[in-house]
Amino acid sequence: MSKIVLVTGASSGLGAATAQALAGAGHTAYAGIGPASGRPPEDIAELDGYARAQGALRPVALDIADQRSVSAAVRDITAEAGRIDVVIHTMGPVPRGPVESFTPYQLAQIYDAHVLSTQRVNRAVLPQMRERRDGLLVWVVSSGHRADAAPYLALHSEAVTLIDHLAASYAKELTGFGIETSIVVSGSLMPDTGRHLRLVYPDDAETAEAYEGRYPGLVDRVDVTLAERAGTDADVAQTAKAIAAVVDGPKGGRPLRVAAGPPGDGPGTGSAGSGG
Repeated sequence: MSKIVLVTGASSGLGAATAQALAGAGHTAYAGIGPASGRPPEDIAELDGYARAQGALRPVALDIADQRSVSAAVRDITAEAGRIDVVIHTMGPVPRGPVESFTPYQLAQIYDAHVLSTQRVNRAVLPQMRERRDGLLVWVVSSGHRADAAPYLALHSEAVTLIDHLAASYAKELTGFGIETSIVVSGSLMPDTGRHLRLVYPDDAETAEAYEGRYPGLVDRVDVTLAERAGTDADVAQTAKAIAAVVDGPKGGRPLRVAAGPPGDGPGTGSAGSGG
């Protein structure tokens, strides 16, 4: 059955690929375009041509850092389509550097991009899903997000862990309302914009340099690790396909966790609503 799907962070990268995969599968995909793209929704070339060929793909202005923008987007989609059946939460940027070198303001921005943004969207969409006793939340996370998995990537690991825990909590609490949750675990780090990872570097350069002096060359080795873990076009397509498969899955049969690529050291799989 065709569904009305809102995809966040869909100007390019995984979000755009997911919106295209969903539209190609017969769903109506609203591709959320935020200010990070630097262009209005109707001017996003990666989506515009596809949207013209696939009337089921519709770019929509969506700044997940702004509750007013989120509420307006949800209101407009609901007015046009009558409902929102599915929300896809894509990945945020990757912080890279010693934890100490990130300012408190940066930490707030990082957690906002990864965690608070999903809460804004959920609070705008879930009331209508609860009323209908139907809906699906899909969260995309990367595998291997233990805090000790790689140096200088701790903030990213912590943010992804928070998302994973938040999604699992939602799964338990929403099951009584007939709303399902699936966590799509990617074996690679998915770019949220373009074909490259969007990295966040520490504002406190002096502290970062002190760490480089103590651990010379470590930053370069971390960058090599990031390059190795960065998702290729094939990885992006595979993850988008896995997300579309979850959306197409039968209600009550969607797993809580779905591996979209080679298994890492992330969480295992389970059934929807099981919490693990």
